[in-house]
Amino acid sequence: MEGKIIGPGPYRATKLWNETIQLFRSGMPLRRHWVHFRSHDGCFSASEAVDWLHGLLKGNHNFGPDVTRAQTVQLLKKFLKNHVIEDIKGRWGKEDFEDNGTLYRFPPSSPLKPVPKRPLHTENIFIPKFPNWDDYEETAARDNVPMKPIVLNSELWNKRHSIAIGEVHECKLIRRREITPRHVEHIWKSMTLAHLQKILGLKSLDGVLDTKLLKAKNILHNVYQVNKQGVVVLEDKLEELPHWVLSAMKCLANWPNGSELKQPMYPGFEKDVFKTVADYFQKLKEPLLTFQLYDVFVNILGVLQKQHVATEALQVCCLLLPPENRRKLQLLMRLIGRIFMNKKIPPLNNAIGTRTLMVQTFSRCILCSADEVDLDELLATKLVTFMMDNYEEILKVPGRLQKSVEDHLAHLRRVQIKYAGADAEASFVSHSYCKQISKEEFEEQRVSSARAPMAELLEGIIQDTELPAKDKKKKLKQFQKSYPDIYRKRLPTAESEAAVFPVKPKMKPQLMFFTLKKPFQPFQRTRSFRA
Repeated sequence: MEGKIIGPGPYRATKLWNETIQLFRSGMPLRRHWVHFRSHDGCFSASEAVDWLHGLLKGNHNFGPDVTRAQTVQLLKKFLKNHVIEDIKGRWGKEDFEDNGTLYRFPPSSPLKPVPKRPLHTENIFIPKFPNWDDYEETAARDNVPMKPIVLNSELWNKRHSIAIGEVHECKLIRRREITPRHVEHIWKSMTLAHLQKILGLKSLDGVLDTKLLKAKNILHNVYQVNKQGVVVLEDKLEELPHWVLSAMKCLANWPNGSELKQPMYPGFEKDVFKTVADYFQKLKEPLLTFQLYDVFVNILGVLQKQHVATEALQVCCLLLPPENRRKLQLLMRLIGRIFMNKKIPPLNNAIGTRTLMVQTFSRCILCSADEVDLDELLATKLVTFMMDNYEEILKVPGRLQKSVEDHLAHLRRVQIKYAGADAEASFVSHSYCKQISKEEFEEQRVSSARAPMAELLEGIIQDTELPAKDKKKKLKQFQKSYPDIYRKRLPTAESEAAVFPVKPKMKPQLMFFTLKKPFQPFQRTRSFRA
């Protein structure tokens, strides 16, 4: 019984929990059992439940063949604690389920977890936008407050872009306002979340990730503050792994050359070193992938059948980690990879293989939920197995995302061409952030936004030195007739109007190279030669 595939989306862990319970209740064989000379109908033994549920989980697309019998027992313990099953006397609420002949049954109604209603979301909330720099400081301080883009109607758009007074050929190069580190952080966060949303194929990240709790500084640190091997470099040395843990990890990674690190060698030494590393990670207060990001990593499990998609999704999600967590995860995964490749290292456990040992030892150190009542162990096993097989790619910075962000920032810093009378910012108005304002403020902004291009147009006509005086006077007269208040503000007096036109130089008298001996006589018309 494979069941349906639970794809990415809000509350995926809850949906998986409910799906597993429904399959278990509908498919588990029930029959009559005898205990202490008494018969009990419609029940099953603990071992029968383990056998059947283990087969179900291994054949289910959401979990896979790596599920162990021990993990199935742990799940049945959670079922007993949450009253999914009860013993034949109706007792439940304790995790004392064991793989034996104890009889259990289903209660009359199963406590399926309610799936919260999906909150309303704003479409394209995480699509990167060109910031409105005037109001940006306040917006960035709130950090990713949902805002709708401004859309101008066609009449206002044409009004702002039309040039009423003939052709104006003057243009000038302008630079955009300075992009501060806060702007860069906001753009990185916005585009990273948009990229993740697109990869998972979701309309919104609501119910999957609380974006307000994410720190944009972590993303930038994880991208740029790395060494030659791509491992994160920490600024605060107190957040580093303890020296004795690093020493133990280096010893295992370089086995059997541990003597070079001045470590004492004895039979079974490698097992003690491995236990030292395992104890440190198992005692962490929070898993490396953090409680906050649990749901988004669980959602990635829904796309594991598409390896390329899952790898890129994990690349992006791992950028959201605190730098100290990402560094520890990188070092741990590199150690596991070195142990897999090292054929000289002795078996670290005589009962199970190295691969199974790594999964069982570190899965809950890497991923688990805060409440620990979901399918933590099963989900963590599947995700950690995939990460161990692809850790070199997963822990790289996603190149496609980095290129998109850096190209976007380069575009913002690029020199722009601005024509007199045209609003250079208007072409990007559909990307601006906005906030609710009063009608009075709107009218004031509408008037000022309409006056600014006209004032620039007037200034362009005045400063045009190549325009003939006759044409300039004509254009100024037209402008004065159309926009008298703007004209009056720029040229309030006759003197200011006269100053617009250059003063014509007086003609110099011609030099004469002869001396007049007689008084100058006016020109007399000569007699015609055709007499």
